[in-house]
Amino acid sequence: MIIREDNDQEIEEIKNVVKKAFENAEHSDGSEHLLVEALRSSENFIKKLSLVAVEDNIIIGYILFTKIKIGKDEELALAPLAVLPEFQRKGVGKALIKEGHKIAKEFGYHFSVVLGSENYYPKFGYSAASKWDIKAPFEVDDKNYMAKKLCNGAYKVCGTVEYAKEFGF
Repeated sequence: MIIREDNDQEIEEIKNVVKKAFENAEHSDGSEHLLVEALRSSENFIKKLSLVAVEDNIIIGYILFTKIKIGKDEELALAPLAVLPEFQRKGVGKALIKEGHKIAKEFGYHFSVVLGSENYYPKFGYSAASKWDIKAPFEVDDKNYMAKKLCNGAYKVCGTVEYAKEFGF
């Protein structure tokens, strides 16, 4: 499996991976693939943090980190993370997250936030965002709104997250 930056010619394949990954998800409205398309046109899009997992020349997973504001600070949101159903639970998501975190640190980002499963994301160092005084701009259970400090020298951030307008929050 290869983890690499996506290219613009792959957008339809990426949208298909995202659509299939969320088809039977418990907390999905089925529009995640449309969000990916919108975010790619956003000023919050970071090309180097739009990554695909490829096996046998087929995209099997995708992750996207976009710019957010936490108070006055620019940080990242992880959304979405998508893996084709037949490749789930095989380390694809883990590899995408680890590579994304590595690149984010290289770019000087200090925090990443995610809205997701309290059983999955803590494996990668995410914990309740409230621990960092980071608040969601919507009502959400504390256990599902998480943040990860990406580097040891990270400064203190606090405030309500301001997402790209494409998220619709």
